[in-house]
Amino acid sequence: MRVKISGTSAECGIAAATKGGSYIRKAIRAKGHATIILATGTSQLEMLGALTRMEIDWSRVTAFHLDEYIGLPESHPASFRKYLRERFVGLAKPSRFHFIDGEADPHTECKRLGDLISELSIDVAFIGIGENGHLAFNDPPADFDTEEPYIVVKLDEACRRQQMNEGWFPSLESVPSSAISMSVRQIMKSESIVCTVPDRRKAQAVKNAVEGPVTPDVPASILKNHSSAWLYLDRDSSSLLGE
Repeated sequence: MRVKISGTSAECGIAAATKGGSYIRKAIRAKGHATIILATGTSQLEMLGALTRMEIDWSRVTAFHLDEYIGLPESHPASFRKYLRERFVGLAKPSRFHFIDGEADPHTECKRLGDLISELSIDVAFIGIGENGHLAFNDPPADFDTEEPYIVVKLDEACRRQQMNEGWFPSLESVPSSAISMSVRQIMKSESIVCTVPDRRKAQAVKNAVEGPVTPDVPASILKNHSSAWLYLDRDSSSLLGE
């Protein structure tokens, strides 16, 4: 895992988008198309904004949705489908975008998406790290072993509290307790990973992932085992790292 530190969150997002965009263009040149994974949340806003402004032939790009709450309608302000339609799909207009339908039967939806993604090679995954160190909605202790591409997960209190504190929900009780998430192994199958993590509240999770051991108790630590994982930080999220 290679760590890149910028001054501000905006600079962090632009740097991450620039790196990820280069992988997308490289895949299009080599194969005629690219397949990507996209995360959501406040940490991805600057990155996604920069990515959609880049000169990329989005008509040659297929995208997969990283995670989604179970039972939350798309009209809800916290819906990740709503987030991605407004902040990526409506702007970039990719060839295909495979959304997770959180209102469908969860296990049927996991199989549907798993069958789709298993047929493809992922060129670059754009992801983040949660305050509890999670990747996607794989909260600690994460399952590092399952081969299933998408799984049903229970969300721990730290994860749910983060969603509330970011303003997506009015109370902890209103945050869904379960979700459909891409598995850790499926994320790690990506040719390259661009992980964007700004903000001081992520500093401890970043320190644990970068400087601690690889462990399911810090799901993001698994990124150290990937040969082409890039971690983009700002001055706040990198503030606890040693030299």
